[in-house]
Amino acid sequence: MGDLTSSRVNPSRAFSKLGVDLSDPFEMKPRKGRRIRPMKTYACIFVCFTVKAVHLEMLGDLSSDCLIASLKRFAARRGKPDEIFSDCGTNFIGESKELKAVCSTEIVANFL
Repeated sequence: MGDLTSSRVNPSRAFSKLGVDLSDPFEMKPRKGRRIRPMKTYACIFVCFTVKAVHLEMLGDLSSDCLIASLKRFAARRGKPDEIFSDCGTNFIGESKELKAVCSTEIVANFL
């Protein structure tokens, strides 16, 4: 068995080091009723590397805008993460480019 990374061993606050992944689509009814059609939804899964806590956010689609909105909701509830790890999905690459462009402005950099 290999050595654990420092983000999993060194103590830090919960959700400061974070893993993000998206679930496969599943169908969900927005409300009860006979003629209500189920809609395709996704779950954004945030996993804390320190204490293995899990936070779920529901997404309507896999666009970068929905992913950034879920990250904003997460940060509002749990605090801003120091590091975010994810796979190389196309929506994560798009989100990374958008976040780098937004964070390069001086006003946002001072806020963060």
